[in-house]
Amino acid sequence: MRASRAYSGGVSEWTFLTNHAHVLVCLSDDESLRVRDIAEQVGITERAVVRILGELVDAGYLEKFRDGRRNTYRILRDRPLRHPLESAHTVGELLDSVSN
Repeated sequence: MRASRAYSGGVSEWTFLTNHAHVLVCLSDDESLRVRDIAEQVGITERAVVRILGELVDAGYLEKFRDGRRNTYRILRDRPLRHPLESAHTVGELLDSVSN
């Protein structure tokens, strides 16, 4: 876990990527991260992470697997980005451009 990645933004601060993208970036580094770890790195609540993960699964950007009491996720990197301006590019391309 990299605490240096955690966002400590205030009300007037903004970022170029959405929390959905931030969750994907975290998972691209380690698909077995716990919800708590993702929340800490992104700077949002665990509840928000669970909601985002569900939305990404429902939209076909993640596959969810049960591993004992935990869920793990696999990013479907070949899926196109959603906005028409970026739809010629894939999730994998986005992650490759911003991940370590």
